[in-house]
Amino acid sequence: MIVGFYMAICTVGLIYLSMRVIGVRRARRVSVGHQGDAALERAMRAQANFTEYVPLALLMLALAEAQGLPAWTVHLLGMGLVASRAAHFLGFRGEAAPMQLRVGGMVGTFGVLAGLAVVLVVQAVFGAR
Repeated sequence: MIVGFYMAICTVGLIYLSMRVIGVRRARRVSVGHQGDAALERAMRAQANFTEYVPLALLMLALAEAQGLPAWTVHLLGMGLVASRAAHFLGFRGEAAPMQLRVGGMVGTFGVLAGLAVVLVVQAVFGAR
């Protein structure tokens, strides 16, 4: 399955985001929560936002692929998801980061999710191909 490739890329992304949280926790000596530390809160939210959207998108993409979504479409949506999440991170990583990247990343993520929702409904109504 093609989706496995995008799952692997997203797994590396999640590990990176998690290591950033761990690094800030160690540097600030904060074990639980963020204790008002803006950098730690930002790192935690970047990681949490990733985990809030990516698993559902990958599951939807895997279902659509299993039901016969053409390979080029799976790649297009997978690349869109990865690019959107990368843009979101780049716009979220620091206070000076450009907000347009964060917004663009969320718009792209929502676009991939909405596109997949349409694909899955069409596949359900008209039969998987």
